[in-house]
Amino acid sequence: MGVTSDNIQELIEKEKQIKEMGGEKALAKRKDQGKLNARERLDILFDKGTFRELDMFVTHRCTNFGMEDIEIPADGVVTGHGKVDGRIIFAYAQDFTSRAGSLGEMQAKKICKVMDMALKSGAPIIGINDSGGARIQEGIDALSGYGEIFFRNSAASGVIPQISAIMGPTAGGAVYSPAMTDFIFMVKEKSYMFITGPNVIKAVTGEEITFEELGGAMTHNEKSGVAQFACESDEDAIIQIKKLLSFLPSNNMEDPPFVPPADDPGRTDESLDSIVPDNPSRAYDIKDVIRSIVDDGEFFEPHEYFAKNIVICFARLNGRSIGIIANQPNFLAGCLDIDASDKATRFIRFCDAFNIPMLTIADVPGYLPGSNQEWGGIIRHGAKLLWCYSEATVPKLLLVTRKDYGGSYLAMCSKHLGADMAFAWPSAEIAVMGAAGAANIIHAREIKNSEDPVQKRAEKIDEYNEKFSNPYCAAARGYVDAVIKPSETRPRLIDALEAMATKRELRPAKKHGNIPV
Repeated sequence: MGVTSDNIQELIEKEKQIKEMGGEKALAKRKDQGKLNARERLDILFDKGTFRELDMFVTHRCTNFGMEDIEIPADGVVTGHGKVDGRIIFAYAQDFTSRAGSLGEMQAKKICKVMDMALKSGAPIIGINDSGGARIQEGIDALSGYGEIFFRNSAASGVIPQISAIMGPTAGGAVYSPAMTDFIFMVKEKSYMFITGPNVIKAVTGEEITFEELGGAMTHNEKSGVAQFACESDEDAIIQIKKLLSFLPSNNMEDPPFVPPADDPGRTDESLDSIVPDNPSRAYDIKDVIRSIVDDGEFFEPHEYFAKNIVICFARLNGRSIGIIANQPNFLAGCLDIDASDKATRFIRFCDAFNIPMLTIADVPGYLPGSNQEWGGIIRHGAKLLWCYSEATVPKLLLVTRKDYGGSYLAMCSKHLGADMAFAWPSAEIAVMGAAGAANIIHAREIKNSEDPVQKRAEKIDEYNEKFSNPYCAAARGYVDAVIKPSETRPRLIDALEAMATKRELRPAKKHGNIPV
């Protein structure tokens, strides 16, 4: 028996019914809230006409609490694959209009299936989260579903890029899958993440707090560091996701996409020769240095609002994708602290996993002092930075612009942690510590016993500055490969990156290390 017109009409009707999602009223409410629905989000994400939906006809099989009489179109999630800028991407988008996008057994199976496909094919997976949480009527089956997703997040980590977009509520166990992915995008005033909501907190502790204060986009971008991006709208979030993907390979066996550069690789910038202030206590914006160095002055910055004393970003050097880690003298003098260490560490591991070369720009006076830092575990958190730079095998370039002292000198991808090529500006101060502190320790007795301690101290500071607060002692030991004119930084870095592009480096065979988390 062949396919009849009735068969085809039945298919069309079923598809139409499912694509109506939660119904006209529910979809209108979403629009009034300034939110896109699940299918609209996927339409914007994928190149026109390329999205292919999978498992449209999957339905739940719960019979508890009258659920046998309730239909949930596509079981509350749209899954499939398509192309983003011509590259294969897998994705799922939870549908809040269908039973609040709650996750049950079959929704989880749909998500797991598309995750498995992404892993097999070596393509990125994007999850658009918008759900009321676990479908309570399904009990342990819903919990099982979350566990299956978490397992796959772990398996895919470092193999394919995993990106989460939070475009509505995400609570309880639902927050952990995004937290296990590589990047989280949130929408300001329209998305939330928390383990326990405001009502539960008030009932248990008496604390009153709003959804936005507890788990809104800016809360997780500024305070917790859980999310890397705070976007203005659903559309803006999707545009930003596409931009991120443009810097990333599809999987860990590929190199990042090469974009033919319009910017001259030999371009110099005289303004860099005077960007570092003569007064060592004065700040400058490291982002100005980054703009001068990279192609067309463009970079893409995760964690813009979190741990501002360090900057992480993606950019390109002569068309090649790179990750940049840079101290920010404009904030806390560029000191390393707990949050900065965590922020940089996660970025370093991501870049290394996906074959993205790294440029470290160091201007760091040391670690942020204080009991809060010590009690919060700066030793443990700071050790992550040492660990991850040492572990990384992608090409690693270092540029020292000014201060690079003590343990923080080591932590910012020094030669000793495996920097392949290290450059320094003439303004660089590579030393155990700053001149004032060093003079106070080395010449304490001499200063104390002199007729004019103030004058003697100033003399000793000048002496230390002359001997050690420069890049030439390190260069004399080969710890700096070249002292360069700041204006020539871009062409020198491009040449170095090209020279190291075929780098191969192995580490001892092991199951995995025990990172000081």
